Amino acid sequence: MNIKEIFWVNVRKLRLNTWLSQEGLWFKAKLHRTYIWNIERWEKNITLENIQKIAKALNVNIKDLFDGL
Repeated sequence: MNIKEIFWVNVRKLRLNTWLSQEGLWFKAKLHRTYIWNIERWEKNITLENIQKIAKALNVNIKDLFDGL
């Protein structure tokens, strides 16, 4: 897997483990809903600022989003 795939597999896993929907994630991360959907399908790149927002919304460290590298 490449870094983007690892990142989004971990985001999805962490999101589902906390029973958080995609809508819940975009709301907590203050990101647009289609942005989250497109990123989970690996159709968009993500900025460092948005990685930080997602980690905060999931209540994890940024390094946890890259576990498996």
